[in-house]
Amino acid sequence: MSIRYTARAHGTLAAGAVALSVSLLVAGCGGGGGGEGDDAKPAGSQSASVGGNAPKGDGGSGQEPVSDVEPIAELRGEMGMVLWLTDAKRDSGGFVTVTGQVENTGDRIYTRANKWRGDETDVIKHGSSTAGATLIDPGGKKRYYVLRDTDGRCLCTMGLGTVKDGATVPVFMQFPAPPEEVDEVQFQMPTFPPATIKITG
Repeated sequence: MSIRYTARAHGTLAAGAVALSVSLLVAGCGGGGGGEGDDAKPAGSQSASVGGNAPKGDGGSGQEPVSDVEPIAELRGEMGMVLWLTDAKRDSGGFVTVTGQVENTGDRIYTRANKWRGDETDVIKHGSSTAGATLIDPGGKKRYYVLRDTDGRCLCTMGLGTVKDGATVPVFMQFPAPPEEVDEVQFQMPTFPPATIKITG
């Protein structure tokens, strides 16, 4: 405690002496134990703060749990690129969100991810993305495109210009939902073969 009081009052020598006296007086009255408790609080807070940041670090490498999920589809594309789809979930708002991850299993950086955005003008002007993905309902003979906001940006993963060799990148795409009775659709994305996936939820 004396260190703390001295640190707070090192502006003048007189103030330092007063602080030291107060510190000794409190210690003489049995305040030393309380002082240790007070010092333990900031240490505990600091420890909690560091611990609080730890999950964020784990979250950064949190693609590992995603890869542990049984994929609903595995699409092998060009140059060692693999698209693992892990979920296609129907939301109450009338959407289907498809999630997964792209892995570069090749031995060099993949620089053609801009192909995944498709060729629509509104989408192209917003840069690379997974906006080129579509869902097809074969029975209803309908194709569903990735949703866009009012500015033409897709409701999907954006900024995928390149994928380094050995890297794994999480991806998602949101579509209008097919009718409730449709629980299987075909997923398509440029540079990957199509795959039939099951909608849940």
